[in-house]
Amino acid sequence: VSYMSRLSFPLPEAVILGFQHFIVMLGTTVIIPSALVPQMGGGNEEKARVIQTLLFVAGINTLLQTFFGSRLPVVMGGSYTFVAPTISIILAGRYDNETDPHEKFLRTMRGTQGALIIASTIQIILGFSGLWRNVVKLLSPLSAVPLVSLVGFGLYELGFPAVAKCVEIGLPELILMVAFSQYLPHVLHSGKGVFGRFSVLFTVSIVWLYAYILTISGAYKNVKLKTQAHCRVDRSGLIGGAPWISVPYPFQWGAPTFDAGECFAMMMTSFIAIVESTGAFIAASRYASATMIPPSIVSRGIGWQGIGILLDSFFGTANGTSVAVENVGLLAVTHVGSRRVVQISAGFMIFFAVLGKFGALFASIPLPIFAGMYCVFFAYVGACGLSFLQFCNLNSFRTKFILGFSFFIGISVPQYFNEYASVSGHGPVHTGARWFNDMINVPFSNKPFVAGLVAYFLDNTMHLHQSAVRKDRGYHWWDKFRSFKKDARSEEFYSLPFNLNKFFPSV
Repeated sequence: VSYMSRLSFPLPEAVILGFQHFIVMLGTTVIIPSALVPQMGGGNEEKARVIQTLLFVAGINTLLQTFFGSRLPVVMGGSYTFVAPTISIILAGRYDNETDPHEKFLRTMRGTQGALIIASTIQIILGFSGLWRNVVKLLSPLSAVPLVSLVGFGLYELGFPAVAKCVEIGLPELILMVAFSQYLPHVLHSGKGVFGRFSVLFTVSIVWLYAYILTISGAYKNVKLKTQAHCRVDRSGLIGGAPWISVPYPFQWGAPTFDAGECFAMMMTSFIAIVESTGAFIAASRYASATMIPPSIVSRGIGWQGIGILLDSFFGTANGTSVAVENVGLLAVTHVGSRRVVQISAGFMIFFAVLGKFGALFASIPLPIFAGMYCVFFAYVGACGLSFLQFCNLNSFRTKFILGFSFFIGISVPQYFNEYASVSGHGPVHTGARWFNDMINVPFSNKPFVAGLVAYFLDNTMHLHQSAVRKDRGYHWWDKFRSFKKDARSEEFYSLPFNLNKFFPSV
């Protein structure tokens, strides 16, 4: 089933598939506030409200992106890239004198809002001015391989290491996910599409029930609190902290505050999110069975992502927005690249954000269950990057060098920066100005950013005068898609609704 099937898709099936996308994006939506809010001084109640707000804004951003942005079936969720500069804001000295934890939480939140307001401008300007389009035009299949691959593979720390935090529920999820999505559809004769397409709902229901049975039977009574937090289904504190009904609204935490240094650090992070999302857009266009996404459409998608970060800052999510990589992997698992399905999932996000208690019920799924699914989803996204090798000449030493070197540096440099940070508590660049440290440490800790940057630079500077190079890097395969108008099918996949293309033409 492809992108085209959105027209012929029966509504009940589309609703179930949309619910699946909602469940999958919940992992990131819960993990990020659960890590940040306690450090900000917030308790369970604040944590539940931030998760609700993040979910609510993610729903709005997904609708904006699918209607007016890239038009691809992508979910716009929380982004791990923004966590580091947010922690710097939390640790900034100016909140230390605050004794009341709730007041400290509010002041920190306002600080993140101010930084995100400024950070969103870089995406809005680069996206809507068409500057980013000019950058993407120079991307070839060869330089896209390390970028897209590490958008998926670079998240390996969220895979098995997180499964192992509660291996008795994480591992069954991982094994069942592979069995349901890859084996059962080929073994069974009747209803074979059902297991592959709804593998997330089947496996999560089974393993969540199993985790619930383990919890109520007292299996975790005498284990460490950390293990209980990962394994038990009643440890997140979200259901108790969440209100029955509440609608998040702009500036609910108060007026944003601004700090020049923090804004600079957040702007750098915002730029990294552009690079990551570009890789994710390319993967999504591939798994949605659309044509290769034209640079002008990537640029438009980035502009709307910037508006998404602006909304994040207004509502106060303590986090920015980027393409949810796990949901791109889900497109590959279900073989359904339908825009309508993702719009329905956005409806679920908004609905469950308003009905707090019901949303909190799903948000309390133990995180190792999500990690088990991530092992499959991130693998698919990484493999999508590798699939572009079919357009490159792998016998060329230039191709081999650019590939090998960018992958190696893209893994090796962030490894050094992350290892240094985990041992010393700060990155290798450690001056008195936290914002300057972040501007160097955050980009070089990011695998797709480093690999993409190295591959892009080498591919656009090495031996370009040789006639064979253009073919070796696969550049000619994408000629047709470098302009919106060159390919007849661009209109079908990427044109704006309501005849808006007349007013906002794509080039």
